[in-house]
Amino acid sequence: MTQTSIRAGAPSGPGHPEGPRLLADIGVTHARLALEGGPARLEQGATLACGDYDSLLAVISAYLEGIEGERPRYAIIAIANPIQGDEVCMTNRDWHFSIEATRQALDLDILLVVNDFTALAMALPHLSGADCLRVGQQGAPRPGTIGLIGPGSGLGVSGLIPSADHWVTLGSEGGHVSFAPGNARELDILRYAWDRYGHVSSERLLSGPGLELIWQAQAAGSDGQGHPTAADIVARALAGERAAGDVVDLFCGMLGSAAGDLALTLGAVGGIYIGGGLVPRLGKRLAASPFRQRFEAKGRFSDYLKRIPTYLITRPDPSLIGVSAILDQHLRSVRNDSVLLDRVRAAMPGMGAAGQRVARFLLSQPNSFAQDPIAQIARSAGVSQPTVIRFCRALGCTGLLDFKRKLALGLSRSVPLRHSQVNAGDRAPDLSAKVLDNTVSAILRLRDTLDAQAVERAIGILRRARRIEWFGAADAGIVVQDGQEKFCRLGIPSAAYPHARIEKAAAGLLTADDAVVAVSGSGADPELLETIATAGARGVRVVAVTRADSPLGRAADVCLAVDHTENSAGHLTMMSRILHLLMLDVMAVGVALEAPQARTETARPSLLVPHRT
Repeated sequence: MTQTSIRAGAPSGPGHPEGPRLLADIGVTHARLALEGGPARLEQGATLACGDYDSLLAVISAYLEGIEGERPRYAIIAIANPIQGDEVCMTNRDWHFSIEATRQALDLDILLVVNDFTALAMALPHLSGADCLRVGQQGAPRPGTIGLIGPGSGLGVSGLIPSADHWVTLGSEGGHVSFAPGNARELDILRYAWDRYGHVSSERLLSGPGLELIWQAQAAGSDGQGHPTAADIVARALAGERAAGDVVDLFCGMLGSAAGDLALTLGAVGGIYIGGGLVPRLGKRLAASPFRQRFEAKGRFSDYLKRIPTYLITRPDPSLIGVSAILDQHLRSVRNDSVLLDRVRAAMPGMGAAGQRVARFLLSQPNSFAQDPIAQIARSAGVSQPTVIRFCRALGCTGLLDFKRKLALGLSRSVPLRHSQVNAGDRAPDLSAKVLDNTVSAILRLRDTLDAQAVERAIGILRRARRIEWFGAADAGIVVQDGQEKFCRLGIPSAAYPHARIEKAAAGLLTADDAVVAVSGSGADPELLETIATAGARGVRVVAVTRADSPLGRAADVCLAVDHTENSAGHLTMMSRILHLLMLDVMAVGVALEAPQARTETARPSLLVPHRT
């Protein structure tokens, strides 16, 4: 097994909860494989010669036999071939296989097989500046469609279209559109190709064989020129040979014109990327060629194209990055089946070995877990039946039946949970729909993950409290003010404060008959944690509305978990604030229903402190 130059990610950081994933890029001559131990963390990369094996199964099995550690359960393979159904017959190698039969033979839970150019397209949003060479200094990427063109053994053409919070690849046979010459020399080359082939597509000239055809067209009528391969022509051009350099410039000019056509066709304001097996060998030679000038040479739309950047992909393993993104997106769509599974993934790092075995079986086969009897679940996970019960209870369920009910509810949910990214160019209808859809999804997720027993305990604490202090941090200030007003109306003395230092002073005056409700998005604010410690030292019961895994959540007597995560850079944390307010509503209704009627009719003296909003 030959080691490759696959770029490994940092060894630290969380791994995939279900174990490593197998990523493979199967080309005509070589198979590049690696394990992804965690997000963007490639390990144990290797390159195998395809000619040494008689099947796809054989080459992958050889790789897996040589790896160290846990075998993968999920895998994805990119091949230079169209994928149409389960049976795949490779065009450039005498391999044919069934995807499902291969999955079973490799003992995988999931096996995806995708076209290699689709994989390359999906890599684009994940490439950094170090992975590409900018060709020309014009333009800057803007949110929107991205184009991809890649000469190799053929001409691949694709695009990426933003859709909500993910990308959709554009299936295309754009390499087979008719070639359009841009000047008299190219017209002569086209006539030469016409004489040999009749119809001439872009791929006929913009590919490895196409570079050789351009050489032959230029050398027609000359003696002693020979017929060098595409690799030879590139090498000779890079070495400074004039004839080879002239052919490469012709090729790059044609490619620039085709790339400009692609940018106009797709409206690819996000940029045009050049990949494939041929052009990356040129490196900076592409930037010195007529490529960019021909890219912009579109008459009235030249100014439009000047604003679109062009990049040459230089990273050696971009397809592996792409298949990683495709597999991750597939698993996310599968995982959208149940928020309960999200809780399992989040809790896995803190579980014991037996609990993790149960979790892995659940995550890999959720439908079996929901349907199988406990004896079968225990056998499949390799644990005892009591371990299965303890696992379910540790996740807030009363037992296996309660866990299965919640799991089945998620697996059959009719309202999908989703997050739609709000973009700068969104018009009012799209903007409104996205914000409301995101809010509905977040509320449904909170409903399904809510710990009913924790809610009952929180209501009991507040119902028995002589007085309730409402402490909040940062954007939670308006939330605690709302809680103060709600509970004052219930006849319970309540107070909220405008500054963290006043909260800390107030905490020192509380008694064991009082209660505190602390609200925080992160649950990690140092001043709030210090205030809670002060209250706790005086015997005050604390209810936290925050992230379950946060320091505040762990320090509180009861934590009502709101684990929604959002990017608060540049805007207020809208969703978290709504969810926090809803949790206060739940507690207020619970106290109102169980409190004596007299409490709502005759309010006890309450302290109303103005709150800065």
